[in-house]
Amino acid sequence: MDTLFDAPETPPEPVLMSLNPEYYELIWAGEKRHEFRRRYLAGRPTTWYVYLTAPASRLTAVIDLDVAVVDTPRRIADIAEQARPGNGASVLAYLEDLERGFALPIRRVREFEGFAATELSEMLGFFHPPQGYTLVSRSPQWQAVCHKLTAGPLTRQMSPPPVPGA
Repeated sequence: MDTLFDAPETPPEPVLMSLNPEYYELIWAGEKRHEFRRRYLAGRPTTWYVYLTAPASRLTAVIDLDVAVVDTPRRIADIAEQARPGNGASVLAYLEDLERGFALPIRRVREFEGFAATELSEMLGFFHPPQGYTLVSRSPQWQAVCHKLTAGPLTRQMSPPPVPGA
Protein backbone atom coordinates (compact mmCIF):
# COMPACT_ATOMS: atom_id res chain seq x y z
CA MET A 1 0.00 0.00 0.00
CA ASP A 2 1.35 3.40 -0.96
CA THR A 3 1.72 6.00 1.75
CA LEU A 4 1.96 9.73 1.37
CA PHE A 5 5.74 9.46 1.31
CA ASP A 6 5.69 6.84 -1.45
CA ALA A 7 3.51 8.91 -3.78
CA PRO A 8 5.33 9.73 -7.02
CA GLU A 9 6.02 13.37 -7.71
CA THR A 10 4.12 14.97 -10.55
CA PRO A 11 6.55 15.35 -13.45
CA PRO A 12 7.16 18.92 -14.56
CA GLU A 13 5.02 20.17 -17.42
CA PRO A 14 7.20 21.59 -20.24
CA VAL A 15 6.14 25.09 -21.31
CA LEU A 16 7.44 27.63 -23.78
CA MET A 17 7.35 31.31 -22.78
CA SER A 18 9.07 34.51 -23.78
CA LEU A 19 11.17 36.63 -21.43
CA ASN A 20 12.73 40.05 -21.79
CA PRO A 21 16.56 39.76 -21.76
CA GLU A 22 16.73 42.39 -19.00
CA TYR A 23 14.82 40.08 -16.62
CA TYR A 24 16.87 37.10 -17.72
CA GLU A 25 20.04 38.90 -16.66
CA LEU A 26 18.44 39.66 -13.28
CA ILE A 27 17.99 35.90 -12.79
CA TRP A 28 21.71 35.32 -13.45
CA ALA A 29 22.59 38.17 -11.09
CA GLY A 30 20.57 36.45 -8.34
CA GLU A 31 18.13 39.37 -8.13
CA LYS A 32 15.12 37.64 -9.72
CA ARG A 33 14.07 34.43 -7.99
CA HIS A 34 10.45 34.25 -9.15
CA GLU A 35 8.70 34.71 -12.45
CA PHE A 36 5.39 36.54 -12.10
CA ARG A 37 2.50 35.78 -14.43
CA ARG A 38 -1.14 36.78 -14.82
CA ARG A 39 -2.13 33.28 -16.03
CA TYR A 40 -0.32 30.02 -15.50
CA LEU A 41 -0.60 26.37 -14.56
CA ALA A 42 -1.40 25.65 -10.93
CA GLY A 43 -0.57 22.62 -8.83
CA ARG A 44 2.51 21.26 -10.61
CA PRO A 45 6.11 22.17 -11.32
CA THR A 46 7.06 23.23 -14.84
CA THR A 47 10.10 23.21 -17.08
CA TRP A 48 10.23 26.55 -18.86
CA TYR A 49 11.87 26.73 -22.28
CA VAL A 50 12.87 30.38 -22.48
CA TYR A 51 12.65 32.40 -25.65
CA LEU A 52 14.47 35.69 -25.08
CA THR A 53 12.76 38.57 -26.86
CA ALA A 54 14.52 41.18 -29.03
CA PRO A 55 17.26 42.13 -29.24
CA ALA A 56 18.39 38.57 -28.32
CA SER A 57 15.55 36.83 -30.23
CA ARG A 58 16.77 33.39 -29.20
CA LEU A 59 15.54 30.16 -27.58
CA THR A 60 18.41 29.61 -25.20
CA ALA A 61 17.53 28.54 -21.66
CA VAL A 62 15.63 26.02 -19.61
CA ILE A 63 14.39 27.09 -16.20
CA ASP A 64 12.97 24.64 -13.68
CA LEU A 65 10.06 26.25 -11.84
CA ASP A 66 8.51 24.99 -8.64
CA VAL A 67 4.75 24.77 -8.13
CA ALA A 68 3.25 28.25 -8.56
CA VAL A 69 2.19 30.28 -5.57
CA VAL A 70 -1.36 31.31 -6.49
CA ASP A 71 -2.70 34.17 -4.41
CA THR A 72 -4.14 37.66 -4.45
CA PRO A 73 -2.26 40.36 -6.35
CA ARG A 74 -1.29 41.94 -3.00
CA ARG A 75 0.26 38.70 -1.71
CA ILE A 76 2.09 38.06 -5.00
CA ALA A 77 3.38 41.66 -4.90
CA ASP A 78 4.59 41.04 -1.33
CA ILE A 79 6.60 38.04 -2.60
CA ALA A 80 8.10 40.25 -5.31
CA GLU A 81 9.00 42.95 -2.79
CA GLN A 82 10.61 40.46 -0.41
CA ALA A 83 12.66 38.92 -3.20
CA ARG A 84 13.80 42.24 -4.69
CA PRO A 85 13.02 45.46 -2.79
CA GLY A 86 11.25 47.95 -5.03
CA ASN A 87 9.75 45.27 -7.30
CA GLY A 88 6.45 44.85 -5.45
CA ALA A 89 4.81 47.97 -6.88
CA SER A 90 5.39 46.99 -10.50
CA VAL A 91 4.12 43.44 -9.88
CA LEU A 92 1.03 44.81 -8.12
CA ALA A 93 0.34 47.13 -11.07
CA TYR A 94 0.79 44.19 -13.47
CA LEU A 95 -1.75 42.08 -11.54
CA GLU A 96 -4.09 44.77 -10.16
CA ASP A 97 -7.17 43.95 -12.27
CA LEU A 98 -7.09 40.22 -11.41
CA GLU A 99 -8.44 38.14 -8.55
CA ARG A 100 -5.25 36.08 -8.44
CA GLY A 101 -1.73 36.05 -9.74
CA PHE A 102 1.09 33.54 -9.99
CA ALA A 103 4.58 33.61 -8.45
CA LEU A 104 6.77 30.88 -9.95
CA PRO A 105 9.81 30.03 -7.80
CA ILE A 106 12.95 29.57 -9.91
CA ARG A 107 14.82 26.42 -8.88
CA ARG A 108 17.46 25.91 -11.57
CA VAL A 109 18.59 27.70 -14.72
CA ARG A 110 20.46 26.09 -17.58
CA GLU A 111 21.68 27.99 -20.61
CA PHE A 112 22.47 26.40 -23.95
CA GLU A 113 23.83 27.70 -27.23
CA GLY A 114 20.24 27.67 -28.45
CA PHE A 115 18.55 28.79 -31.62
CA ALA A 116 17.96 32.20 -33.19
CA ALA A 117 14.48 33.11 -34.43
CA THR A 118 15.55 32.42 -38.02
CA GLU A 119 16.71 28.91 -37.06
CA LEU A 120 13.41 28.29 -35.25
CA SER A 121 11.52 29.34 -38.40
CA GLU A 122 13.53 26.83 -40.42
CA MET A 123 12.95 24.01 -37.91
CA LEU A 124 9.24 24.70 -37.41
CA GLY A 125 8.25 26.01 -40.84
CA PHE A 126 6.91 29.14 -39.12
CA PHE A 127 7.81 30.84 -35.87
CA HIS A 128 6.28 33.67 -33.91
CA PRO A 129 7.54 34.47 -30.37
CA PRO A 130 5.20 32.96 -27.78
CA GLN A 131 2.57 35.10 -26.11
CA GLY A 132 1.59 33.76 -22.69
CA TYR A 133 2.64 30.15 -22.33
CA THR A 134 2.53 27.23 -24.73
CA LEU A 135 2.33 23.61 -23.59
CA VAL A 136 5.22 21.87 -25.35
CA SER A 137 3.60 18.45 -24.92
CA ARG A 138 0.86 19.46 -27.37
CA SER A 139 3.26 19.95 -30.26
CA PRO A 140 5.56 17.20 -31.57
CA GLN A 141 7.49 19.89 -33.45
CA TRP A 142 8.15 21.89 -30.28
CA GLN A 143 9.03 18.70 -28.40
CA ALA A 144 11.70 17.99 -31.03
CA VAL A 145 13.06 21.56 -30.86
CA CYS A 146 13.23 21.46 -27.05
CA HIS A 147 14.95 18.07 -27.11
CA LYS A 148 17.48 19.39 -29.63
CA LEU A 149 18.07 22.46 -27.42
CA THR A 150 18.88 20.39 -24.32
CA ALA A 151 21.00 17.93 -26.33
CA GLY A 152 23.28 20.84 -27.27
CA PRO A 153 26.21 22.16 -25.26
CA LEU A 154 25.45 23.60 -21.83
CA THR A 155 27.07 27.03 -21.52
CA ARG A 156 26.25 27.79 -17.87
CA GLN A 157 23.91 26.80 -15.05
CA MET A 158 22.93 27.89 -11.57
CA SER A 159 20.42 27.42 -8.77
CA PRO A 160 19.43 30.68 -7.09
CA PRO A 161 19.16 30.73 -3.31
CA PRO A 162 15.59 30.45 -2.04
CA VAL A 163 13.81 33.60 -0.92
CA PRO A 164 13.67 33.63 2.91
CA GLY A 165 10.16 32.99 4.20
CA ALA A 166 8.67 32.47 0.74
